[in-house]
Amino acid sequence: MEYIYAFLIGGAICVIGQILMDTTKLTTPRILVIFVVAGVVLQAVQLYEPLVQLAHQGATTPLPGFGYALAKGAMEGAKDGFLGAITGAVKDTAAGVAVAIAFGYIISLIFSPKSPR
Repeated sequence: MEYIYAFLIGGAICVIGQILMDTTKLTTPRILVIFVVAGVVLQAVQLYEPLVQLAHQGATTPLPGFGYALAKGAMEGAKDGFLGAITGAVKDTAAGVAVAIAFGYIISLIFSPKSPR
């Protein structure tokens, strides 16, 4: 059942993103930011954690999962004060950010970008 829930929840998140791209004039970066902020807001009001418990990687792998990790780390770190809130968020998402930067750099070395004119 875990695989089915992961597929359904992760797929639903992707469907929402595709609908936003097809039906609005929002650019892809704006949609990505909306997803991250949605993950933060849903975690702040305690709605994303039950989704993570149900779907596991189906809820944490898409972009709202990154926002969830930021908010969760900040909320746990806030127990140690303001600086703890900042370091908690950074600590919980550092691996994802590092991998994104490393792979982005590698891909930029392999492929040449083609900017639209």
